[in-house]
Amino acid sequence: MYKKINEEILIKLKEIVGDEFVITDEENLKLYSRDYTENLSFNPEVILKPGTTDQISKILKLANKHNIPVVPRGGGTGLSGGALTIYGGICLSMEKFNKIIEIDRENFQAIAEPGVITQILMEECEKYGLYYPPDPSSKGSSFLGGNLAECSGGPRAVKYGVTKDYVLGLEFVTPTGEIINSGARVLKNVTGYNLTQLLIGSEGTLGIITKIIFRLIPLPKYKKVMLAAYNNIEDCAKTVAKIFQSGITPSALEFMEKSAIKAAESQLGKKFPNSDAAAQLLIEVDGNYEESIDKDIEVIAEVVTGQGAFDIILAEDSQKMNEIWALRRCIGEAVKSISEYKEEDTVVPRSRIPQLIKGVKEISGNYGITTICYGHAGDGNVHVNILKDKLDDGSWEKNLDTAIREIFKLTVSLGGTISGEHGIGYSQKSYLPIALGTEEIALMQNIKKTMDPNNIMNPGKIFQ
Repeated sequence: MYKKINEEILIKLKEIVGDEFVITDEENLKLYSRDYTENLSFNPEVILKPGTTDQISKILKLANKHNIPVVPRGGGTGLSGGALTIYGGICLSMEKFNKIIEIDRENFQAIAEPGVITQILMEECEKYGLYYPPDPSSKGSSFLGGNLAECSGGPRAVKYGVTKDYVLGLEFVTPTGEIINSGARVLKNVTGYNLTQLLIGSEGTLGIITKIIFRLIPLPKYKKVMLAAYNNIEDCAKTVAKIFQSGITPSALEFMEKSAIKAAESQLGKKFPNSDAAAQLLIEVDGNYEESIDKDIEVIAEVVTGQGAFDIILAEDSQKMNEIWALRRCIGEAVKSISEYKEEDTVVPRSRIPQLIKGVKEISGNYGITTICYGHAGDGNVHVNILKDKLDDGSWEKNLDTAIREIFKLTVSLGGTISGEHGIGYSQKSYLPIALGTEEIALMQNIKKTMDPNNIMNPGKIFQ
């Protein structure tokens, strides 16, 4: 299907990026064969580390001419296999595109390259009293380009939105090597099709992003964090909608069941309050006036107590807040360490969270499978981790796919869909027809074919 990279092509690639940025040794090929998706591994034939948009354009023109697959790679923190070189070919690492070009304090904008680590942009903006809200759990290592490719969310999406809500424009290179500038440094723009938003969430299948224009907002001056503990998972889940019905939009609202918290405790080697509770909500409120935050906290405290919370812990100083957030942010890694697993990224209208969690537990019980649920309850995004645990290999292989399909069908029946922020990538593509109709999938495939006629750009992702 695809052409292998021979010595002649290798020489041409070296002419484009320089010898030292063309990597073929076995150790590095193995290192770049994985992302954070379970135990999947596919070696590229070569790793390229370009440093300019022009170099990427030349690489893609060469790859398109010779029918060589190209897979863009950021920080390698993806959870759906989006950066895996499943057909070999070129792994195009964006790590040299690591500059924050400008922070425009007057217009509340930033221009950055896709290889900038998310947290570095956030911290640089905060120096000027500006705020870039999207904060995936991997913010300390994920690249901005990967955030765009997956349209990353994170805990603060409930109040501030996701990555797509903060991108005004892009420079990107098409699979055939054309350099495109989409969008503009303006807040309102209806000049032609919105190519910027088409690229965001396309999982690296439509082009290589080389420059990003972000909008920013003022940095909130104050925030407080609350932990509410429950003896009943369903009561905990029902509280989510009640908080919003009270008229308050928290800056974060996270759900954690007992097994997730216990895994985090083990990972961190630290005991947390009420860790034997069936479930807990992490609730953060922010704003510019402390009095207003205090009032919101009072109202939320009344709501959670009325819904069955038996204890509330309030963190007002940065140390305590960081400790609580450390608990939440390490859950993903902690769960992975328990056993072989499969993580699903379900999302439903937040009022349907209780039904989703109840249904997940029923389905997993039917197949003797252990599940651990946690996630961004404020926007209906529940991460369902399915663990092999003590299940024998035969039962695991027999029941896993069936259980996942039932969970996804339940999710869709509740008005949700099968991925809230991790994307479809390689690992989830067989489930896409559960969420989308044949006409929708066909239209997406036609867009892909138009922009990438030889299917060289991150092939084998999203679609079967």
